[in-house]
Amino acid sequence: MSTSTKPFVVYFAVTPNGVQPTILLEELKAFYPAVDYDIEKIDISKDQNKEPWFIKLNPNGRIPVLVDRSRDNFPVFETAAILLYLAHNYDKDYHFWFDPVKEPKDYSEMLQWIFFAHGGIGPMQGQANHFGRFAPEDIPYAKNRYINETKRLYGVLEIRLADRDWLAGPGRGKYSIADIKAFPWVRIHKFAGVETLDEWPSVKAWVERNQARPAVEAGLAVGKSS
Repeated sequence: MSTSTKPFVVYFAVTPNGVQPTILLEELKAFYPAVDYDIEKIDISKDQNKEPWFIKLNPNGRIPVLVDRSRDNFPVFETAAILLYLAHNYDKDYHFWFDPVKEPKDYSEMLQWIFFAHGGIGPMQGQANHFGRFAPEDIPYAKNRYINETKRLYGVLEIRLADRDWLAGPGRGKYSIADIKAFPWVRIHKFAGVETLDEWPSVKAWVERNQARPAVEAGLAVGKSS
């Protein structure tokens, strides 16, 4: 049994969903020294995420799962829920989200883009990954269906980012958990079969802005170092 006193543990695999909590935790660490976390790597190729102990944490049997040791080992699953949980409970100064009382429109915009990524980009690009690389048989219809839908969703991001730096917030926007939710999927566009982002220049620039953040780099590197 772990004797770590770090307040969080993330059950993790190196996937676009897996790195979202680690990116936000790295961002939070820069402002809140008490924030720290352990990583428990889950080998999804061996179905460790289907074992009974893991199902107790997440009945859906998917990574990531955040466990908040400071709150009686409270587990949180689903990436959007994890990001919102961390923001609401551990970012009291609103560095990476918006005050729902004082900034209700910005908060709503943030939620809209979080759920656009959670229910759109993630599932569609995930299916493009599956049918393009892992399906046991070649199904051209499925491959075309999901790669074209992924490209369509990149086009939606292009519309939003045409005159903005970030997805939510006034003016050119503020970096927030909406960006953290969407970025890890778009950054692996080549894996899904979209060789270049040149068709969506604003999206390409947004990906580069995300990747230039030190905390993003650290959050992405967790899987390589743990």
